[in-house]
Amino acid sequence: MKARNGSGAGRRRNRGRGGAPGRAPGERTTGLRSLAGQVFALEALIALLVIAAAVFVTFHQAQQDTERDARIRSLAVAEAFAHAPGIDAALTSPDPTAALQNRAEATRRATGVDFIAVLSPSGVRYTDSQPELIGRKATGDLTRAAVDGKSFTELFRGAPNDAVRAVVPVVDEQGRVVGMVSSGIEVESITHAVQGRLPLLVAAAGGALALAVGGAALVSRRLRRQTHGLGPAEMTRMKEHHEAVLHAVREGVLIVGADRRLLLANDEARRLLGLGPDAERRHVSELGLDPRTVELLESGRSATDEVHRAGDRLLAVSVRPTVASGAESGCVMTMRDTTELAALTGRAAVARGRLQLLYEAGVRIGTTLEVVRTAEELAEVAVPRFADFATVELLEPVLRGEEPPEAGAATTELRRTAMSGLRPDQPLQAVGDTIRFDVPSTPMAKALNAGHAVVQAELASAEGWRAQDPEGAARALAYGMHSLLTVPLLARGVVLGMANFWRADTPEPFGEEDLSFAEELAARAAVAIDNARRFTREHAMAVTLQRSLLPRGLPELSAVDVAYRYLPAKAGVGGDWFDVIPLPGARVALVVGDVVGHGLHAAATMGRLRTAVHNFSTLDVPPDEILGHLDELTGRIDDREPEETDAEGRRREEGITGATCLYAIYDPASGLCTVASAGHPGPALVGPDGRVEFPELSPGLPLGLGLGDVPFEATQLRLPEGSKLVLFTDGLLEDRGRDLDAGIGLLRSTLARPDRSPEQICADVLATLLSPTPRDDIALLVARTRLLDRERIAEWEVPRDPSAVSPVRNAAAAKLAEWGLDGLAFSAELVLSELITNAVRYGADPVRVRLLHDRSLICEVSDGSSTSPHLRHAATTDEGGRGLYLVAQYAERWGTRYARRGKTIWAELRVGTGDAEPEATAVPDLDALEDLAW
Repeated sequence: MKARNGSGAGRRRNRGRGGAPGRAPGERTTGLRSLAGQVFALEALIALLVIAAAVFVTFHQAQQDTERDARIRSLAVAEAFAHAPGIDAALTSPDPTAALQNRAEATRRATGVDFIAVLSPSGVRYTDSQPELIGRKATGDLTRAAVDGKSFTELFRGAPNDAVRAVVPVVDEQGRVVGMVSSGIEVESITHAVQGRLPLLVAAAGGALALAVGGAALVSRRLRRQTHGLGPAEMTRMKEHHEAVLHAVREGVLIVGADRRLLLANDEARRLLGLGPDAERRHVSELGLDPRTVELLESGRSATDEVHRAGDRLLAVSVRPTVASGAESGCVMTMRDTTELAALTGRAAVARGRLQLLYEAGVRIGTTLEVVRTAEELAEVAVPRFADFATVELLEPVLRGEEPPEAGAATTELRRTAMSGLRPDQPLQAVGDTIRFDVPSTPMAKALNAGHAVVQAELASAEGWRAQDPEGAARALAYGMHSLLTVPLLARGVVLGMANFWRADTPEPFGEEDLSFAEELAARAAVAIDNARRFTREHAMAVTLQRSLLPRGLPELSAVDVAYRYLPAKAGVGGDWFDVIPLPGARVALVVGDVVGHGLHAAATMGRLRTAVHNFSTLDVPPDEILGHLDELTGRIDDREPEETDAEGRRREEGITGATCLYAIYDPASGLCTVASAGHPGPALVGPDGRVEFPELSPGLPLGLGLGDVPFEATQLRLPEGSKLVLFTDGLLEDRGRDLDAGIGLLRSTLARPDRSPEQICADVLATLLSPTPRDDIALLVARTRLLDRERIAEWEVPRDPSAVSPVRNAAAAKLAEWGLDGLAFSAELVLSELITNAVRYGADPVRVRLLHDRSLICEVSDGSSTSPHLRHAATTDEGGRGLYLVAQYAERWGTRYARRGKTIWAELRVGTGDAEPEATAVPDLDALEDLAW
């Protein structure tokens, strides 16, 4: 408003002069003669007046606020001192001055007032901040406090100083006024406080004035640039010139106000739109314009080269608001006649739309490696921008991931795989139906045989299509299907299927110009479908290989009750595996591992590692030593592959850089579980009460990293009977939507429920943690532990004396009789005689014997020596050397297990078959066997 008032004043002054003489027309004015200079002077003057008034008001307001604060503080100090304990007693004492002077001074200094005086009822000072005034009577009217007993504040003027003071009576217990307390702040102090603010106020006013003048200068400068330093007269002439040009151009211009009334229309706009001379100030809806044009002007939106009708003309219309901001404003519409270019523009728009659709098809088709989903993406892309309905039919082998047939009758029968349409109530055959083309003249059969797209502009005249399925064709025609474009899906020159595009709601039929677009769209989709088919085949092969290499079933064990799950990843099979391996001494090994990478190579590597684990388990060494052997083997597992030209590229593509493994051995006789890890997540331990723990393990390094000099470490866990040992791969915990810590939390909460079988635990864990599309393989192994009955375990300590063999043998025979294994007595005594005799003669202390009655009878003899016996055949003239041969003949199996110190030789005898002696074997007396050498 300020700028507008200034402009008006400048215009009146210029008009009064009638154009200053001596200045040429169009010459720019300077200083206050220009419109910008007048605006600057007016804004600066207004700013100066406003700031001066603000300084004056603020100063006086500060003085009043300071005086009011002084009154409040003086009254608060006086009332606090007057009502302080002991004041009334001090006033009635013989010497009130001595009792109250120091107290009053301390209070004055603490509260920051200028004086505190204690007065008698008659006004005589007992105390004062100026000692020379003590004993003098205070001036002023004190009757309101002394007589009426009321507190009051006043602006006191008189001796010794002008001040804002408060007077409060001191009343004793009988209600008599025994004195008064006066406190206050001198007027000089108040004045100093207000004057202390004055420099800041002046500085702020100066800053505000500078800011206002600077802002006015910026506004003036901007206005000078916009008006080019012109005065009002020059601007008037310029407006006249602009209007002349506006009406002379051959492009229609409409200016519409914020109320959607026409403000201006040039001559070309009146001609194109047929506007009358009275069109100005009328609402756009009253001008007889096309409804789309009216809607555009009323909406307030911008537009660029939109095509609108005006009678028999086609106008390219552009609309822009008159105000750039989002506020309510008018708009300017320009228009030009484009009737002759309409057809060409339409074809160009269609071409642009087709190119954009092809680009979107390249992005949207093939986002997954699933054949069915890729076909669905093709159908979804085509509707509604190219067709009203789209169907995709594929050959059965393609759906299974197999190679499609070369040609022939197999291509006349397809499976409908995907369908998309504008409405769900379509008359076409449903997804999953078999589609046959027995009539060669159908558009589908022609397209498959010819290998290129075929268009049927009028379905009603397609005799072959109607003869193929008369009832279905009649339903489609009744529904409104009137045009069809069918195109085969070709990849590497082989037919994978076909795509059919239908039109029902779109009145224009398919034409010859649509063929090339349909073939390009089908070609892109066919490549994606073929890639998905090949992936499906390789994925199925990898899954088959993976499952064939995993355990088909688990052995029956006394040590543990086991359940397991294995799930391959959707994106590609990895190298996860698990195993349960029976070990001598009723023990069991639980193994879970993960080969880094995916695909057939990872699955094959997993199979080799699993076989290696079985082989190394026969050595019966601790878990950390087995991982050491596996590490060495994994580092050499692909030594020959770099000799091949593409081996390194394949390894990089499949990402095989090693493997992780967790190996645990559980002994049901002692309840000890020994666990070692090679870069694998540790197990979860669920107690009989449902308590879940994740024991701390030394994780070690993954297998095959070339760091075999770093030893693995084993951890011993003591498991109560009924505990669950849960082994898993990291695919169970990690997923796109959660990290490892969140997965561990979910697993802990799922396992923390007691009294469930391993099968139930496996089902619950997968139901909670399994993702709909796992990105990695999942192997899960749950083992519930058992302990051997102590009554089925017998142990003896054997002295290093050959004569001690016979007593131990007899004690073992008695224990076998107690267990009801009399049929095994002879075989067991023979085996024990040989093993104990060898340990006594060639071993070291201590020598121990242990019998375990499990599914078989296990005889174990331990000694402190690490010397390993070996089986050999004695000559006919040898006096010894037949001991281990006899052990091998009578035992189901036997072997040696090494400990940190010493060894254990064990032999297993099958329960129920021990009384059958080997044929053609001469068995000497058992006492004589003690004299035989190994």
